[in-house]
Amino acid sequence: MSLCLASAGVVKTLSLAAFTLAWIHSVEKIEWQEDWRITPQGLELVQARVKGSGAGMEPPPEARLVGGWFQWQTQRPPMPEMFLGNSGAAGEWRLCHDGTCQTLSEILGHPIGANVTTLKACDKQQD
Repeated sequence: MSLCLASAGVVKTLSLAAFTLAWIHSVEKIEWQEDWRITPQGLELVQARVKGSGAGMEPPPEARLVGGWFQWQTQRPPMPEMFLGNSGAAGEWRLCHDGTCQTLSEILGHPIGANVTTLKACDKQQD
């Protein structure tokens, strides 16, 4: 399985089985991270963590504080695709794997700006 990203007419395929999606909350300016797994059924959210709490980002009751992060496991079915938009107020989404993080603009090779980026599981090369 691979991860396909598409934005503003550009499609990229990343050969990976899992990734972390990271961003800064636009109001609270606190980092949020989600660990995702790529499955034949779609993108499966495995774990989420946030560096604090505040407006619209309260951790659920089952969250545990580990290394300064509130983290919790999720129990939701895989999603066929995910749509990411940028507010312009907090920087860009970052995709991390194998110890490296890149902005979506870096991955796609052009500034994303206000364009929506679609992420989905794919099993063939799309570049």
